[in-house]
Amino acid sequence: MEKPLESALVWFRRDLRVQDHAALYHALKSARRVWCVFVLDRDILDPLLARGLKADRRVEFILDSLRELDAALRALTDCTEGGRGGLIVRHAAAREEIPRLASQLHVQAVYTNHDDEPAALARDAKVRGALADAGIAFHTGKDHVIFERREVMTGAGGAYSVFTPYKNAWLKKVDDFYLKAYPVERYMDALAPWPDGMTAEGIPSLAQIGFAPTNLHELRLPTGMSGGQALLDDFLQRIDEYGHARDFPAVKGPSYLSVHLRFGTVSIRELARVARERMLAGSTGAGVWLSELIWRDFYHQVMHHHPHVVESAFKPEYDAIRWEHGKHADALFAAWCEGRTGYPLVDAAMAQINQTGYMHNRLRMVTASFLTKDLGIDWRRGEAYFADHLIDFDLAANNGGWQWASSSGCDAQPYFRIFNPVSQSEKFDPQGKFIKRYLPQLADLPPASIHAPWLASPLELAASKVELGKTYPRPVVQHDEARARTLERYKVVKR
Repeated sequence: MEKPLESALVWFRRDLRVQDHAALYHALKSARRVWCVFVLDRDILDPLLARGLKADRRVEFILDSLRELDAALRALTDCTEGGRGGLIVRHAAAREEIPRLASQLHVQAVYTNHDDEPAALARDAKVRGALADAGIAFHTGKDHVIFERREVMTGAGGAYSVFTPYKNAWLKKVDDFYLKAYPVERYMDALAPWPDGMTAEGIPSLAQIGFAPTNLHELRLPTGMSGGQALLDDFLQRIDEYGHARDFPAVKGPSYLSVHLRFGTVSIRELARVARERMLAGSTGAGVWLSELIWRDFYHQVMHHHPHVVESAFKPEYDAIRWEHGKHADALFAAWCEGRTGYPLVDAAMAQINQTGYMHNRLRMVTASFLTKDLGIDWRRGEAYFADHLIDFDLAANNGGWQWASSSGCDAQPYFRIFNPVSQSEKFDPQGKFIKRYLPQLADLPPASIHAPWLASPLELAASKVELGKTYPRPVVQHDEARARTLERYKVVKR
């Protein structure tokens, strides 16, 4: 069958793989010659540098993954003309570079996958307009989630605001068709060498784009398509225990695939497909994991239908809460950021995110609850801190999680449900193994005392070489008193 287009450009973004890739599939199927590009978008990277985030694990993860993507595309491209092929990489403002490159290549269409974050939608609108002015089509489609936008709606045609009925509707709608992989491999012969006159710039180093090395490689976090596959293969050996193991931060329970989902080095369709197959075969752990993947879809559709959540509470009445402010609040926030609250589980969790760019999901809930309901700090401050430090940062999921913890979001925990950081520690890190890993100064405390060192006897503290206020801080707040203040603070939502 004759292809309708002479040439096309595929714009890679949060989908750094060649297999099961919607935009790549549609471009290869539609055009005789296809080129691929990734833009290190200065509109995203320059603000990070301006905020002092010169060492950013996400940037390093992207560059590592681009190298593998480039190698894969080169291997699939007929590079008979001097080896000019692979991934075109640019360091520029994508809103300007994509129309410029598309015109330079004389393509008839640009293909890319949806990105529903507000800033991305605004960028894409500018790209679409510039391409239209040049007579170039702009095709976008779903790839990052299973169901998006208006695909799962209530019987009345509205958007779901409660997860369980959304999940039930999601499960009722899903079938093999929605989870089927795009057969990209059938059309790879359309990948073309670069045209004459295009020189290879290669994938830049961190220094070339203004960033500094991180400890990413020391953490041994697998990157790229091969890294995502290795983590998936490992997790599938443990998936049956996921429902229980996922809650204990000292246990290898999670899939650790969140960063690969964020940058698309794995396909969400593959993950949901294997989870559903195992769930239908009787694995309760796989069913719980599939629910987590459905939560991801849920938060993305919430952001689509209610874009105000990016700046404000999903429930407007929660914007009337008077959060702590001033120097005292700033000092409490700094103690939380730096892991100096005096609550070991909270401090160990903050050490984890600061040292690794990752935080266990149970601890994300604990630390968020502590910031908003023990310290009385606006959830938006914590959300922004996570946004800067999480290697798997995803706007929809991060926003949804923080609004859940602060009770301001859809289907959030009730405002009077306030995690006790000590009881959470005793329940989910009973032996203090996680705490000891990230707070070695408490390593000699016995399990009975490590969750609340201020309650330990002077002899026990001395024997463990712990000096409150010196080697480890005293609690910045008393939980019971803070809980009472929070209940008072949240009364405004009942008026």
